[in-house]
Amino acid sequence: MKIYSFEKLEVWKESVELVKLIYKITSDFPSEEKFGLISQLRRASVSISSNLAEGTSRKTDKDKAHFTTISFSSTMEVLNQLIISRELKFISKNDYILARTKIEKITNMLNALRKYQLNK
Repeated sequence: MKIYSFEKLEVWKESVELVKLIYKITSDFPSEEKFGLISQLRRASVSISSNLAEGTSRKTDKDKAHFTTISFSSTMEVLNQLIISRELKFISKNDYILARTKIEKITNMLNALRKYQLNK
């Protein structure tokens, strides 16, 4: 089976781990949030890895960097929604810290990837 270039990116692997964590965390949210924060958090977290994958198929480094920027923006969206979820007491302190730590690692990796793409 062919391995695509995005599958080799460590930041893509980390973002998939974040998706799994978000799905686990949101499974304990109140059921009335099914079409609210649960859906938003899950879609935004999936968007991080999806934009990385899509970006690898682009021809120019500038275009690739654009999709890396979109991934970064989705990561910030996830963080914002986690902060709100924590304020609403939907997330435990431990899960919040775990997710936030993963987000910090991912954003650092995205920044480094974008810088590399723009300076090739």
